[in-house]
Amino acid sequence: HAESGFTRTAIAGRTPNADHHFLIVRLGSLGVVIHGIPAAAALRCAYPHARVDWLVDPRYVELLNLVECIDRRVPVDPRDLLRSGTSGWAVVRELRRTQYDAVIDLQGLLKSAVLSRLVHAEQTIGFPRSHLREPLAGLLYTQTPDPGAASHVIDKNLALVAALGVVDRTVRFPIGIPRTPTVTLARERIGTVEYALINPGAAWPNKRWPPDRFGAVAAAVHRDFGLRSLVLWGPGEESLADAVVAASAGGAETAPPTTITDLVGLARGARLMVSGDTGPLHIAGAVGTPIVALFGPTFPERNGPWSPRDVVVSRVSQCSCRYERRCRNAVPCIDDISVSEVCDAVGRRLVAHG
Repeated sequence: HAESGFTRTAIAGRTPNADHHFLIVRLGSLGVVIHGIPAAAALRCAYPHARVDWLVDPRYVELLNLVECIDRRVPVDPRDLLRSGTSGWAVVRELRRTQYDAVIDLQGLLKSAVLSRLVHAEQTIGFPRSHLREPLAGLLYTQTPDPGAASHVIDKNLALVAALGVVDRTVRFPIGIPRTPTVTLARERIGTVEYALINPGAAWPNKRWPPDRFGAVAAAVHRDFGLRSLVLWGPGEESLADAVVAASAGGAETAPPTTITDLVGLARGARLMVSGDTGPLHIAGAVGTPIVALFGPTFPERNGPWSPRDVVVSRVSQCSCRYERRCRNAVPCIDDISVSEVCDAVGRRLVAHG
């Protein structure tokens, strides 16, 4: 399985100039969908006339609508496949009619591997079993290129498309930057052209740094750099954002409700983002926003910012609950990060940004 035998000049006997059809499977979550975009961009650069489609959780179609190298975004809920006669099987039948040359499963779970194989493509490409959280998924792939020493998930994804003759490993994010009414409203609310973003929320409780500390950082950023902060929030997190603002000594404002599209526009205009390991952080990385990232139960080398200029403050080395959604200890390890450490990191990142 390690060698694909797949090249740009010969795909199932087709001529080198023939159009090809590729399907990426990466359902969610938001951050890892973002991490898959460079693989799609690499495919597009190698095969400029190919069809590149993406099978994704319906919640993240909005993000992929901004990605310029994708032809079609195909929403699917895998749970629909468990119920006969539902939309999930209609999606599978439609994908089969496309006759893909290859399906690339960037997710590596059993559900994504099953979906990938159901498409009946000429090749089904996925990670080798040693790189899978659910090793049974590996039985469903026809090609399993070894990502080698790659540590970041972006580089691992690029290693998969190398099985299709893609040799350029440049990290690209061809994302259109919107200027939505919410972006305009948020900038009016903050009252300055330049601003910072603070994102205190996260789906995993042990990825959240205390809101009063985020507030103290916002106060310091305002005092030392003249930047006021917009505090982002998602569903059920508005009180968390308000707590950050209350502790900011006037250095922050709560952002208006935002969509994924709004977040892309806000991040692109920000001078800085301070956040834990969650989707908005990775949106900021994709559009080039300077980042200070706070990590607790996950490895920044695998999931963190990929720009060498970004700064990570991590406690993963002392975490006993790595990649668990809830901490088994009385206090999450991320709480060990001090305000002074983060303020120092902010200073270093803003100096590097210039």
